[in-house]
Amino acid sequence: MQFLIGILGLLVFLGIAWAMSKDRKNINFRAIGIMFGMQIVLTFLMLNTNIGLRVLNSIGNVFTKLVEFGLEGVDFVVGGWIPEGQAPFFINVLLIIVFTSTILSVLTHIKVLPLLIKWVGGGLSKITGLPKVESFVAVGSVFFGQSEVFLMIKNQLATLNRNRLFIISTSAMGSVSASIVGSYIAMIPPKFVFTAMVLNMFSALIMSSTIFPVKVEKDDEQVDIKGIVQTRNVFDAISNGALDGGKIALIVASQLIAYVGLIALVNAVLNGLAGVDLQTILGYVFAPIAFIMGTPIHDIMQVGGLMGTKLVTNEFVGMLSLQDIANHLSPKGQAIISTYLVSFSNFSSIGIIAGSVQALNGQKAKEISSFGLKLLFVASLASAFSATIVGLFI
Repeated sequence: MQFLIGILGLLVFLGIAWAMSKDRKNINFRAIGIMFGMQIVLTFLMLNTNIGLRVLNSIGNVFTKLVEFGLEGVDFVVGGWIPEGQAPFFINVLLIIVFTSTILSVLTHIKVLPLLIKWVGGGLSKITGLPKVESFVAVGSVFFGQSEVFLMIKNQLATLNRNRLFIISTSAMGSVSASIVGSYIAMIPPKFVFTAMVLNMFSALIMSSTIFPVKVEKDDEQVDIKGIVQTRNVFDAISNGALDGGKIALIVASQLIAYVGLIALVNAVLNGLAGVDLQTILGYVFAPIAFIMGTPIHDIMQVGGLMGTKLVTNEFVGMLSLQDIANHLSPKGQAIISTYLVSFSNFSSIGIIAGSVQALNGQKAKEISSFGLKLLFVASLASAFSATIVGLFI
């Protein structure tokens, strides 16, 4: 039953995107069909075949080993501060970002990631017929997230119209950064993290290019992926990566202190006035969406509450809340919400994306800011689309 509901959910999400489209005559249905087909095939291979599961496990083991190496550095700096048997979130989860960010910076400097983006992005553009800029940003967002990815197209920003700006902004918001994957896999199953990263690349393009179709008569744009390499040598890359990772860890920690504290305050007020908490209210609001995503009926309130929590806070708060109730969810419910949480689609991301573009092109940053809630809605729609596909195979 949930399978049929999930199929209906995919049609509903595609129907919403079609209804919102600004130019239905120019929707590239061929590209959308190809990307959707690739999502189905890849999800089946990743989650329902021995080879796929082994590949995901191997990738997960690599990140787990990186986390272990990172913890060596963490222990050197803060060893002795933590009582034996305790595992503070900031120490064991967030500080790992410093190390994984450093690895990402080094791989960028030695051209490994830029070349990977070049070949995969170029291949995606040829297969689907989508412009190179949109394809490169979609692939780049898998690794660099919603801030650094714009460096790849800084020379093209001035020429991009409103439709194309919306598509690349959706890709950025619908992604996550590889530098924080190590923290994610400490909270939710690695296979859903990596599956979501791949599916979101396509889902963001499907939803945004349906709503804002683009048609480039002669796609001769040359995307300078070298522009993302901002370091002079490998030591500079190590230093910059470590500093960037430290900033991210502190920013996330600050946000968690603020959001978790505010949620506690709101819950205290709501409990005093009405005997309910914020998660319950959000659960009722998002339960219908959770239902059409194929979530088992007994899980929809919890899944809906986590969806709403992530939207108004961030994915870390959602993942921490998921850990508290994971044992009470069915495998399908866990898979759907775990996939949904792996993206940057929340209110604060609107300002982050606009701020990132502001440093490169002030006028285009104003246009992105004007997208406002529509950008957040479409990025969230993409996350729901990916999560629904995963639910079909669980």
